[in-house]
Amino acid sequence: MSLLTCQAWLPRSANQAEFENGGMQVLSKEDTETLEFCISMYKRGECPPLIVTFDSCEGYTVEADGPIKDMTFIAEYTGDVDYIKNREQDDCDSMMTLLLATDPSKSLVVCPDKRGNIARFINGINNYTPEGRKKQNIKCVRYSVNGECRVILVATRDIAKGERLYYDYNGYEHEYPTHNFV
Repeated sequence: MSLLTCQAWLPRSANQAEFENGGMQVLSKEDTETLEFCISMYKRGECPPLIVTFDSCEGYTVEADGPIKDMTFIAEYTGDVDYIKNREQDDCDSMMTLLLATDPSKSLVVCPDKRGNIARFINGINNYTPEGRKKQNIKCVRYSVNGECRVILVATRDIAKGERLYYDYNGYEHEYPTHNFV
């Protein structure tokens, strides 16, 4: 079961990985089992040691409250799912592309403004500076899991206690303006 929720007027069948322009990487059976195991751990309150903090410069941010090993499942990016066309004028700053369909009217976005998890507070890097790129310690990957699109955040290296978590907001589309990020 996915942590994504579709709004009442958006059928779950809209989230079909087969609509992805150019195809989508399929999560292997073993990795799907691992993902489901991690999600069940989250539901029991067992999760990576993360804490949301507030920084006057960066706003809300997530940092490690203990050491995190490379390749650790951090979180699935969750929230309501909507068509991108319905959210073009939305002021939510935490939307995540879920599906870039060949037919743009079928493209989807995850909107965590009403329902979501800690993933919405993880900050992005400044793609335009070497210093910004060096801060990245999380990777955002989109997979087909049982035919549905899912967005997963994974540690790309060991992360020390107290270190902030960062990923590249422009992993796919290169349309998010990050040049003002610290």
